[in-house]
Amino acid sequence: MRVMTAFLATAASVAILSSPVAARADKLQDILNTGTVRVGVLLDVPPWGFNDASGTPTGLDVEVAGLLAQELGVDLELVQLTGTNRIPSLLADQVDLIVSAIGATSERAQQVMFSQPYAAVQLGVYGPASIEPMEDVSGLEGRQIAVARGTTLDLWLTDNAKGANLSRFEDVPSTIAAYLAGQAEMFAENSAIVVNAQNDHPDADISLKFTIRQSPAHVGVPMGEHNLLQWVNTFVFANKLNGRLPDLQEKWFKEPQGTLPAL
Repeated sequence: MRVMTAFLATAASVAILSSPVAARADKLQDILNTGTVRVGVLLDVPPWGFNDASGTPTGLDVEVAGLLAQELGVDLELVQLTGTNRIPSLLADQVDLIVSAIGATSERAQQVMFSQPYAAVQLGVYGPASIEPMEDVSGLEGRQIAVARGTTLDLWLTDNAKGANLSRFEDVPSTIAAYLAGQAEMFAENSAIVVNAQNDHPDADISLKFTIRQSPAHVGVPMGEHNLLQWVNTFVFANKLNGRLPDLQEKWFKEPQGTLPAL
């Protein structure tokens, strides 16, 4: 398995957002012909994706990418992405697919097609024990909340927590580090990442304050590549039935997958 460790240039890639996607005959057939699938993953967001002690990429998304390549019968080329350049990298044809903890939104769906969900977590806002849990989003008014820029959480809070003061950071590690350093009184994340943060910082004062919603993760497919999307959906369907995807969620998130919504 080959791994590209260099980050793709976000600034250059963002320009692609306004450019038309180059027409291709059929990306699924291209992948089969070349014998390699390029999958964009995050390697700074455990347990979704990270480098282990030996520097080897691992995590839920890395294992899903490996299983995907195995069933395609091709080599896997992992491409390390950031949260902000996931979609731009797909639009620029720097990757064939993104398996990078990405949630489906109507705004994103104008640029990329999403598979049926392969995993799910709970989105929430976390803070210290001194802050009482909240039943309504109005409780976030006036609160300083750290969040990773461009994520589903950032979009949701921007649209729904109008009175909150959002401090946006470039990635998840920076967001959590800001909270732990006292630069924000709360932070927004998904339940799997929070469990990992609590394991890494057992003395940290972190507890759920407001539950946003369930957040399924989808494979991102280039716009118009319906054959590839159909194959990915069949892959997800089959591996839910045979238990491989539920087993991976249990392994990495320490919680059962449960019933995932249909897209």
